[in-house]
Amino acid sequence: MKLLRKLLATSAALMLAVGAQAQDKVGTPAAPDKNFHIYLAFGQSNMEGYPIRDAATWADLQKDVDPRFQLLAAVDFAANSRAGERKAGQWYVAVPPLCRADSGLAPPDFFGRTLVANLPKEIRVGVVTVAVAGCKIETFDKKGYEAEMATWRQGDFKINIAKQYGGNPYQRLVDLGKEAQKGGVIKGILLHQGESNNNDREWPNKVKAIYEDLLKDLGLKADDVPLLAGEVLARDQRGATASMNAIIDELPKTIPTAHVISAEGCSTQDATNLHFDPAGYRELGTRFAVTMLSLLGHKIERAPVFAPPRPAPAPGAGGRGGRGGRGRGAGAPVAPAPAQDGGAAPAAPAAAPAAPAAPAL
Repeated sequence: MKLLRKLLATSAALMLAVGAQAQDKVGTPAAPDKNFHIYLAFGQSNMEGYPIRDAATWADLQKDVDPRFQLLAAVDFAANSRAGERKAGQWYVAVPPLCRADSGLAPPDFFGRTLVANLPKEIRVGVVTVAVAGCKIETFDKKGYEAEMATWRQGDFKINIAKQYGGNPYQRLVDLGKEAQKGGVIKGILLHQGESNNNDREWPNKVKAIYEDLLKDLGLKADDVPLLAGEVLARDQRGATASMNAIIDELPKTIPTAHVISAEGCSTQDATNLHFDPAGYRELGTRFAVTMLSLLGHKIERAPVFAPPRPAPAPGAGGRGGRGGRGRGAGAPVAPAPAQDGGAAPAAPAAAPAAPAAPAL
């Protein structure tokens, strides 16, 4: 009887060991898949995605996300969150919110959806988002983040957000980037930030330092991994920090592999004149994708969707500032991602060429 128990115990131990090895093989690919394109995204509230409270809008946004579009969770999500339970460092279908459980629709959403709708079926797209609402670009500075965070007053909401990233958003982005590289290839970096650095002429140099640190820490080359930077809410929408766009537009002069995505005509949703609405995020994310598709060799022809200009502010209110004309390709038509922003997407100008239907998701 004792011998039988010993044999059973040994057999069980062997089975557990084999099972653990099998799980390790599944979780740790032998080599990165060149057809799994990874994009790192960072910034402040518009990269988080401004929260959408309407349940019906969320229900529409969470429908029919192509499983080829995935996200690497940057933080844990509670089981009762809008996206369900998620664990940091694990891959999931990119059902929004993509940043944190309390965030909203953001540019990476329709960036990824538009990419998978226009790339060959064998290519998957993965995004990794680390963003801190209200933060300055210095929050992502490898050497200066502690000095920046030391300026935050007690009770500042940014403190709790940063804690979710282990107190160091830059390092969390690097760590997740390394995890993502186990299964895929980093193809680009997305940035949406500037509202909290409004009129900071040193902003391009600060971004350059962060970009170069990311490339170095992840073993990447600038020529292989462009930086795509989105403008803030533009002057035509009475953007509160629209003057910052004149500085953002100069970024390619400091970073030759940077590309600026125009926010002109991307609509807003709140009285602060800082955040886009669902249609605005959809349009801005699509423009990010149009630019990236062009860089990948997919020449596309896609007329941007423009929201009606908001009424001019009273004298002395609102922002000035220009816009970049970037983010618009030319060539073959681009397949739109499905309109899942809580309502129909704004119609394109009548002169725009008709786009083919997107692949079924």
